[in-house]
Amino acid sequence: QVQLVESGGGLVQAGGSLRLSCAASGRTFSSYAMGWFRQAPGKEREFVAAISWSSGITAYADSVKGRFTISRDNAKNTVYLQMNSLKPEDTAVYYCAAGVYSVIYRNPHMYNYWGQGTQVTVSS
Repeated sequence: QVQLVESGGGLVQAGGSLRLSCAASGRTFSSYAMGWFRQAPGKEREFVAAISWSSGITAYADSVKGRFTISRDNAKNTVYLQMNSLKPEDTAVYYCAAGVYSVIYRNPHMYNYWGQGTQVTVSS
């Protein structure tokens, strides 16, 4: 069992930066693939970024590529999402998720555990 707790969300002006953190409980964190997803009001949850257990493989949605960076520190049981050059369309609740796979997926249904989400609001 893995419990995930996100933090770091908030209100930022367009062009600004935020770093989200996701702290995980459980001794097997290092064996999970981790993902970040987001959901804006009235929209479906969408893939943002994912990272393999070893950090050797990462993937990004086209909409955030070049602006967001996913990373993890297995010693701290934490995954991060550094978000730069934020845009108003990045406004959403951001969720981290863990999947018991050695590969990464963009499909949210492939993830086994989810955090409660953290709100990110980007003003224009």
